[in-house]
Amino acid sequence: MEIKLPSYFKYTVLLLGLALLIYTLQTFKPVLMPLAFGLLFALLLLPLTRDLEKKLRFPRPLAILCSITLVIVILGMVAWFLSMQLVSLTSELDAIGRNIEKLITRGQDFMSTRFGIAPPNKNELIQNAIGGIQNLTTTFVGSTISITTGALTILTLVPIFVFCLLYYRDHLEQFLFKFVAKDRRSGVIQTMTNIQHVVQSYISGLMIVIVVVALLNSAGLLLLGVKYAVFFGVFASILTIIPYIGILIGASLPAVFTLATTGHLIDAVLVVLVFMFVQFLEGNFITPFVVGSKVSINPFAAIVALLIGGEVWGAAGMVLSIPIIAIMKVIFDVYEPLQPFGFLLADLDETKPKKKGKVRSWLAELVNGIGRGKRNPNE
Repeated sequence: MEIKLPSYFKYTVLLLGLALLIYTLQTFKPVLMPLAFGLLFALLLLPLTRDLEKKLRFPRPLAILCSITLVIVILGMVAWFLSMQLVSLTSELDAIGRNIEKLITRGQDFMSTRFGIAPPNKNELIQNAIGGIQNLTTTFVGSTISITTGALTILTLVPIFVFCLLYYRDHLEQFLFKFVAKDRRSGVIQTMTNIQHVVQSYISGLMIVIVVVALLNSAGLLLLGVKYAVFFGVFASILTIIPYIGILIGASLPAVFTLATTGHLIDAVLVVLVFMFVQFLEGNFITPFVVGSKVSINPFAAIVALLIGGEVWGAAGMVLSIPIIAIMKVIFDVYEPLQPFGFLLADLDETKPKKKGKVRSWLAELVNGIGRGKRNPNE
């Protein structure tokens, strides 16, 4: 006999399952987070590895090592460039400190003359600033050590996971088939292919978008005469991997730096306008043209996924949120009981019925008629 459970019981079990999933993700973060990055990089490097194996007849381990080495070299060059620019940027700290002091003095004079607000005691202000800097330094050192340790762990585990996932990909595929009946394996293969295409198109398209946005940001800052324009342009473009929030951080840093070095508010406003213009081009032209509709997630679902990912895994969760929710949508669209959730995540343009124009419909009917050997006597 089939036992029918009430709806509220099903929803309660579903909520408990989600809570257990979030708890598991937070508890096993040191293992699951590198594994998630390894899975994304493995899907990205899979076509290159296959080409090396089939076209150049490389053994599988050698093909995987060449693919991983290529990624490490590219990321290492970017990290080297950013670190060199950052070291050069530290030489400006003394001048920035003096300019900030002048800006504070000007702001205090303005508040005193316009609103009659007396400036605070300069000695107290300096002591509070020094105390705040000491606390900030202690916190920064502790967080830097923690982040560095975590980054080293991730950088060590991710290549290992990528190698294992690519090397044992056939074995893992057979493992999945053990859970599926033979008559349904073609659907599983199609689902896995769709997930692979979604992840590959997202990551490869994101890399292209980062390069284009870096060129536009750097060009705009160079036209304004901003120091370290290339550094800020590249750094802001890399932050675009964090949707919606990354561009805010990327624009605020050069704006504050420009205000501190020049002392003119209009220069900082121009920097922000440059980033706003580039963001407009990226959101309306660059990303839709490069990525297309492969990752068709509506902005509301993307923002919710971004917040949940940041709460569960921090910055890494924010980076992983969009590709993970795109993979979930592919699975939801295939599994019939979960199709309403796939509809909820879909972009509005994807849910609208596609209407064919009259000319296109007439041409289609004409072609079909010719193909069947039929001809309309009124034509």
